This record gives sequence, structure tokens and C-alpha cells, in this order.
Amino acid sequence: MPLVSGHEVIAKCTEEKLVAGAFNTTNIETTMGIVEAIERTGVPTFIQVAPTNAVLSGFDYIYDMVSRRLADCPVPVALHLDHGKSIQPVKDALAAKFTSIMIDASEEPYEENVRVSQIARDLCGPEISLEAELGSIGGKEDDHGPEIANSTDPSQVADFIAKVGCDMLAVSVGNVHGYSPDARIDFDLLSKVREASSVPLVIHGGSGLPEEQLARLGEFGVVKVNVASDLRNAMIRSFGEAYNANPDEVSLIRVSKQSVNAIADVVERRIRMFNPSVN
Repeated sequence: MPLVSGHEVIAKCTEEKLVAGAFNTTNIETTMGIVEAIERTGVPTFIQVAPTNAVLSGFDYIYDMVSRRLADCPVPVALHLDHGKSIQPVKDALAAKFTSIMIDASEEPYEENVRVSQIARDLCGPEISLEAELGSIGGKEDDHGPEIANSTDPSQVADFIAKVGCDMLAVSVGNVHGYSPDARIDFDLLSKVREASSVPLVIHGGSGLPEEQLARLGEFGVVKVNVASDLRNAMIRSFGEAYNANPDEVSLIRVSKQSVNAIADVVERRIRMFNPSVN
């Protein structure tokens, strides 16, 4: 089916008590693997790309690649801008027909975060879902990390959502970007944030969190969990293993297909971790 708005993915997951994965793509192999896993599980999903990963292709090529593959997919999927750190990538992604947007001014002082996020809200209008971030998430993504990482303050949540009008709120509650095996969700803090929030929550850094924590996120108003590092590692590992097995390997398509299968397996496992009830 055609790409849908993030609103539709959120509504479907909320109605069916599901947690949407949000999987970062960069190239055709990653996209093919993600969609194959979506078709296996039937769970509505976000496919996303950060500006740092769109530098090779641009947002238009990402849109073309994802929308073409999804034409034969029966599951609702939104194409999401991940970590728009300024207004320009928001404009660029909207111009490329992305159907969901994240604005991330979380490293700025509170009032500046509100101001920038309000601009993004106006640009998205009512049709395009908006995710904003309150509290700066630590760790590194694509070798980029925040200068300051701080937890979400529950006392700011209601005011921030009311002023910005975001549809999802990304929170910092012990989650860390990248593969951080020591990361742990602070469920006491997450519970307080949930009580203060009138919109579904988003957890970034899904690659490093333990399975038992991922399986509980739906209980705390989380509708979207971001995963990137696991997919990238699966692809790099596939090519590395192929080279180690045969340094003279020249069949790029065979190794590329192997990487698609590896990525699909990782994505499927993550979707099922988020949704233990999905058979």
C-alpha cells in the first residue's frame, strides 16, 4: 500500500495495543530487509532516516526507494525523518513527501526547544505527525552525540506538549543511542513521564536494551521504539563474513541478498520483542 501518515501508524498501534518499531534505512538492502520483516509480522511500522544518513542519496531517493518497495506491502508504514536537528532537514524531508517528522532541539534550553519545535509543528500541519524530544538522549549515532545528555523532567512534559502540539514525545529515561549493552530503562521515571504525557512516548536506542525491558515498554504508553545499530551491524557483518570466507568473492548480488536476509531476521526479532503477543 502507499505510505501512510504517522498518525495512522500511531492510531493502529494504539487501537491494537502494539508497539511500532522505527527502523533506520540508508540503502536498498536495508530497506528490503526491513519491509520483508514487516510483511512477516504484520505490525505497523516506521521506516526512518536521519539527515546524517541521507547525505549520500538525499531524501528524494530514500522516498522513492521506500515507497516503491511498500507498494506491494499490505501493512501500514510511515516514512519518518529521524533527528531533524534544525528546521532545514524538516523542510527537506517534507519536500520529499515524508509522512512523519521528528524535530530534535533537545540540546537547546527549554524555551528554545519549544520555539523550534513549534516551527516544525506549523510546517507539518495537521496531516503529518510530529515527534519532538524532551530531555537529551545520550550515546552516539553515526559518530554524533549530544554535548549534554540529561533525563526528561516529568514536570515539564505537560507544558511542553501543550505548547508544541507534538503527536509523539521522545524521552530520555536511561535509554542510550547506539549499541550500549549497559543501558537500562528507569521504569520509575518512565512511569512519571507517562502520567504527565497526553501523547504516546518514543524510546530511542532500542539496539542496546535487554529483551525483558523492550517487552515491557508498551505498558508505559510507548508507541515507537527506534532501532538502527543492530541493522547496520547485521549488514556489515554479512559482508565481512563473506570476505573472510572467500577474499576473492566477486558476487556482489549474492552477498547483498545475504545481508537482506540478515537484516530481515534482526528486524523481525526486534518487532516480536516489542510485541510478545504477536505470533
